Amino acid sequence: MVTSMTYKSPLNEMVATTITDYWSDSCSVEELTYALEHGAVGATSNPIIVLSVLKKEMHLWKDRIKQLIAENPTWSEVELAWKVCEEVAIHGSKLLLPIYEREHGKKGLLSIQTNPANYRNAQAMVDQGVHFSTLAPNLQIKLPVTAAGITALEELTYRGINVTATVCFTVPQALAVGEAVERGIKRRQAEGKDTSNLVPTCALMIGRLDDWMQVLINRDGITTTDPSAYIWAGVAVMKKSYQIYKQRGYRTRLLAAAYRHHLHWSALMGGDVILTIPYDWQKRFNASDIEVKPRMDELVDQAILDDLYSHIPDFRKAYDEDGLSVNEFDSFGATVRTLRGFITAYHDLLAILREQYMLPNPDVKS
Repeated sequence: MVTSMTYKSPLNEMVATTITDYWSDSCSVEELTYALEHGAVGATSNPIIVLSVLKKEMHLWKDRIKQLIAENPTWSEVELAWKVCEEVAIHGSKLLLPIYEREHGKKGLLSIQTNPANYRNAQAMVDQGVHFSTLAPNLQIKLPVTAAGITALEELTYRGINVTATVCFTVPQALAVGEAVERGIKRRQAEGKDTSNLVPTCALMIGRLDDWMQVLINRDGITTTDPSAYIWAGVAVMKKSYQIYKQRGYRTRLLAAAYRHHLHWSALMGGDVILTIPYDWQKRFNASDIEVKPRMDELVDQAILDDLYSHIPDFRKAYDEDGLSVNEFDSFGATVRTLRGFITAYHDLLAILREQYMLPNPDVKS
């Protein structure tokens, strides 16, 4: 019998012994290289990630940014920011290209996120997504699960473009994504167009749902019977969504994101899902003694579910299949908090790039 000591790390063991894949929740060269060494087959980006890449690896990008500024004297920092986002994503996608080619397009993808400020504008998201899809063969277009995002997800799928749904926290959102992608596929097939290249994903940001549960507990003075029950909220939504996806046969593959503790890894092993793990958590998991074994089909303790369900109304909205309508996605607390964070990070990214226009400038006195 092969033992875990055979494997370089627990993450290597997971991808070698189960159908679960993992992606790097980063497109930093250092972080993505580490992930690839430990079995990762994909990666992701968004404004927060690109911001962190520049903060960590500005030495790799400063000359290129200066070159872009010199070559495009009329560009604002907005135009510069999106060009940098594109180039950071393209650079990461090249590291994944050998996997993409080896797996015939089924793996080795990198998600690139549309402008989060356009979360209410389906056409703007579609237009930007179409543009992004021309930049590299293994880019996957990431869009938020808002009311407009659902429309855009269907349209891009219809156009034969791979999508990743993000800003998604609930069973109703995950199901809406599955249905939107199926509509796009059926429209495409009805016109005799190929759909074999489509490997759509839906990222449930399970840690951010846990965060929202904790915010509500503190804000509203809620006392659950088990004080730690809230840390199971995201896992419970992921497991329920997974079972429904299997029953309905959706083409979309679920992906777990926004890690807060080891259950976001250990409780989901063995599922036909993707785990998008941040660099620091990859290192923690690889240094842990958590047993690598399938647990996806193990149900969350009913007492914990009852505890959450009876005390936190927003958990019921997140867990029930009809807990939210599509028109309510935009106003769900976790959605509002996450979009606010993404848009803030986007403006922070603009500020960092703005400095590249201004510095060094010997005429400006400090």
